[in-house]
Amino acid sequence: MADMVASAAARGERLTIRGGGSKDGVGAPSETAVLDMALLSGVIDYDPAELVLTVGAATPLAEVRALLAGSGQMLAFDPFDHGPLFGKPSGKATIGGVLAAGVAGSQRLSMGGGRDHLLGFTAVSGRGELFVAGAKVVKNVTGYDLPKLAVNSWGRLFAMTQVTLKVVPAPRARVTWVAEGLDFADAQRLMAAAMGSTAEVAAAAYLPGRRRALLRVQGFGPSVEARGQMLAALGLRPGNDGECDALRTLAPLPLDRPLWRINAPPSAAPAMMAGLSGDWLADWAGGLVWLASDQPAGEVRAAAEAAGGHAMLVRGPEAMRRAVAALHPPAAGVAALEARIAAAFDPAGVFASPRMTGAVA
Repeated sequence: MADMVASAAARGERLTIRGGGSKDGVGAPSETAVLDMALLSGVIDYDPAELVLTVGAATPLAEVRALLAGSGQMLAFDPFDHGPLFGKPSGKATIGGVLAAGVAGSQRLSMGGGRDHLLGFTAVSGRGELFVAGAKVVKNVTGYDLPKLAVNSWGRLFAMTQVTLKVVPAPRARVTWVAEGLDFADAQRLMAAAMGSTAEVAAAAYLPGRRRALLRVQGFGPSVEARGQMLAALGLRPGNDGECDALRTLAPLPLDRPLWRINAPPSAAPAMMAGLSGDWLADWAGGLVWLASDQPAGEVRAAAEAAGGHAMLVRGPEAMRRAVAALHPPAAGVAALEARIAAAFDPAGVFASPRMTGAVA
């Protein structure tokens, strides 16, 4: 693979990294050559006692989850498969793909995202050089915290070939608690109060169509029961765990509209959503909104910016994806920093596909 990238750099060609293809529908249709990672799959090292797993970057997420479940463990950042968002069956997402895309489920609220659990990786730079970062590396000579740079980079810096992850024990018990009849502002205040309590809420979401807040507690049985009583004191009742589980594939949202992933401060989210139309749900105690809407892209992004957040176009018709950058346009200072980082890893722009940004500098 390193030779393939080096050859592309020498010829001035660009490459698009592809794992399982679950996110092929994200961003502008790519017209560059594909760097297929499919052969980089399989378990390299797994030590359940040490809670550390090393796998090839193209190992299917489903296989990783099944392996960990066999030892009573899980990925703390709770990533999910994007395939169903595009009407595809689940099972194609790879561990490298979910890390590169910054995918995290509801538990990110309490346990952090992929960047908090990626210990290290090996990768091929845009120069065609194999390098190692993170775990077992005394010093990153670039001066960057590379595992944190890798997560949510969308394959624009380097191609990860294997990853080492910190894993955690799976909870023995979990209960979803429900509060009904709430508008978003009331739900956000309730979720904030629960997060500020000693209930140790693992996940908190809001379904506007049902005017319902969902809060999950998990862990050992007696602890889950005791912490649940704290939520009962806030007016919640035990509910259906399936509703929380359905958030993994965004099942409550329609598939036939453009889909936006909006990150904003939770306290600002209710006012932001008052100016947006469509079907939506909120996760991460209001800090993440998934919006299925035909509202113009400029209006969606303006609302996100006004709330102090940003909006990513995850899904849309081809014409829209060609016209609208998938990633929210960064501020000038951030764009300059991103350009310097990209130049350090990929000076020839091998991975600088316009797929996510709409243009190549």
